[in-house]
Amino acid sequence: MGRWQPDARVRLQEAAMALYGERGYEQTTVAQIAERAGLTKRTFFRYFADKREVLFWGAELLERQMVGAIEATPESASALGMIGAALEAAAARFEEFREFAVPRHRIIAASRELQERELIKGVSMIAAMTSALRARGLGDTTADLAAHLCVTVMQVAFRQWVDDPEPRAFQQVADEVLAQLRELACAG
Repeated sequence: MGRWQPDARVRLQEAAMALYGERGYEQTTVAQIAERAGLTKRTFFRYFADKREVLFWGAELLERQMVGAIEATPESASALGMIGAALEAAAARFEEFREFAVPRHRIIAASRELQERELIKGVSMIAAMTSALRARGLGDTTADLAAHLCVTVMQVAFRQWVDDPEPRAFQQVADEVLAQLRELACAG
């Protein structure tokens, strides 16, 4: 085993995903993941705090990209316009990792521990977006509501996107969900 592996993180993720699919998340150990990847447990912990983080690696980057999209919208953008920009940023990220997204979704859906972790990541994203929306001049309630709506639309669209038998672009699915939200809001 070489000491510094340039593709170690990817190898660890691929090994973990394969093992989670074969044995289940709960029955898979860090040692097994490292062994499957041809690396050591020590190398695993250089990249991930624990075996859950294999599935959540990159969540902070997604959060930063969505916040950055909100911050980059024109001054005249509405709250829904800022949400739309954040969803576009998410779409770009999700499309990059489509192969990883589908099995990841299934693994998380099968584990209460991972579902809880997913909720915690969502709360962090809501807090970051709420702060960005406030900085853009939205009031506290409006910013909080808009951030919650953004994450809800993203989650609903994501589930539809990974479960769709005919693959479509995430952006298309997210646009459809956001349009349904607008209709629902207008219907009173």
